[in-house]
Amino acid sequence: MKKAFTMIELVFVIVVIGILVATILPSTKTNPLKEAAVQLVSHIKYTQHLAMVDDKFDSSRVDSADNIIWHKDRWQIVFTSSIYSDNGEAYTIFSDTQGNAVTRGDAQKSEVARNPQNSNQIMTGGYSVTAALDYRNSSFEGMKKLNIGKSYGVTSVTFGSACNSGKRISFDHLGRPFQGDQSSMTGAYTAGTQRLIVADCIITLGNGPDSVS
Repeated sequence: MKKAFTMIELVFVIVVIGILVATILPSTKTNPLKEAAVQLVSHIKYTQHLAMVDDKFDSSRVDSADNIIWHKDRWQIVFTSSIYSDNGEAYTIFSDTQGNAVTRGDAQKSEVARNPQNSNQIMTGGYSVTAALDYRNSSFEGMKKLNIGKSYGVTSVTFGSACNSGKRISFDHLGRPFQGDQSSMTGAYTAGTQRLIVADCIITLGNGPDSVS
């Protein structure tokens, strides 16, 4: 005589499977905000790495006419949301080497870091009217994932009080973080303007009801 499941046993098995599915599936779903945060932390660390291996100080410039601006070349990560990022929250990693003490501060294509995994891409999610830096342009050469607004649904990027100057962070050759636009600094470590971040810099990504820091 062959044994078979009774109807009650089948119903019981189905209920157990249903409970397991309801328990396991939520934990396997991705969280776009957390994905954006993990990516951002990685790219902040990469910006710091670039600064440490590409020391901008040049002793030969100390007595030259441009000795007061060498530090403005430091690698930095800057956040923007504009028509050039298709109004999405985006960030750009660059070394501010072009221009002079008055016009420095904005990223040019030649200044933007190259994607270490694909040298044909530059590390911006949209920054300026230049075709290669314009997220909307068919000639955009940036990385769409750096446009965390479009890629991950991030609608706000908020900096804490320890680093809320200009939504940008730069690093010196020792990897120390600075806040704000280096182009307005009067010296590399001038008292009152050095902008060294000395407390936890809390960056919060939000999409309306949810946020991650």
